[in-house]
Amino acid sequence: MPSVIERDMLMNPYLEFDRAAWSALRDHTPLPLTEEELNELKGLNDQVSLEEVEAIYLPLTHLLNLHIEAAERLKQASAAFLHMEAPKVPFVLGIAGSVAVGKSTTARLLQRLLSRHGNGRKVDLVTTDGFLYPKRVLEERGLMKRKGFPESYAVKTLMDFMGQIKSGNPRVKAPIYSHLTYDIIPGQYQFVEQPDVLIVEGINVLQVSKEAHSFVSDFFDFSIFVDAPETFIERWYVERFLMLRHTAFKNKDSYFHRYASLTDEEAVETAATIWKEINAVNLYDNILPTKRRAMLILEKDAEHRIQQIQLRN
Repeated sequence: MPSVIERDMLMNPYLEFDRAAWSALRDHTPLPLTEEELNELKGLNDQVSLEEVEAIYLPLTHLLNLHIEAAERLKQASAAFLHMEAPKVPFVLGIAGSVAVGKSTTARLLQRLLSRHGNGRKVDLVTTDGFLYPKRVLEERGLMKRKGFPESYAVKTLMDFMGQIKSGNPRVKAPIYSHLTYDIIPGQYQFVEQPDVLIVEGINVLQVSKEAHSFVSDFFDFSIFVDAPETFIERWYVERFLMLRHTAFKNKDSYFHRYASLTDEEAVETAATIWKEINAVNLYDNILPTKRRAMLILEKDAEHRIQQIQLRN
């Protein structure tokens, strides 16, 4: 007869750790990051401290390093078995989560930490914003208020990109998105040239598409979902909107320049409406349903501190 713990593991595919238990897994990993560097990596309104890096991100980096090294050993062993030269193919890490939950900061932080392992790795970061349809196309299709929803992405272009990456293509290009103009930048690309690790970050990376026989996550070696209760994420979204009103929105080239002159009360009301009518709908319909597809889930509290970690068995 299975024990109570064994029965729980059969019912729940994740091992659960509180903050203290996870922090204990750090295994004396040194902190290769300064306060100044951390401030450069943090997103707007994302409160991440060096203590958070030590407690959460160093154990996570240690775990990812184990997966990266194991994947490389398996690749070399498979190549030897097939009497072939092992191709230069990156370990691909996917990071998903809601708008405003802080996944971009998580991605940048892991990029920096993973790049400082051993003699140094080449770690690239690509966001799926670049694979949104251009604004012109979204307007033609009446999708401007569905931006970020599955139908707003050029799925075939994204899948072609991932396929080339995992085929060992020496130089693969990804479109570049401007948050200022709220559009793809014509003729500009980010080139990915066989890094050791590629981080792919976006709200849609764990979603299942009806347009393709395979999914973005099929190309992942490891995946992370950054999560928090909706009430917290909505508050962070509104707070970020208020901050942008005094920064990016003031730029006359900004797509959201019209919001720069709003009063505090008007700005809060506008942001809350956008959240309710667009982002919350996308969260519940398309993003949260993918949460349990991740290999690791990071659960945040109201202060952006990660309090629970779930790791797939």
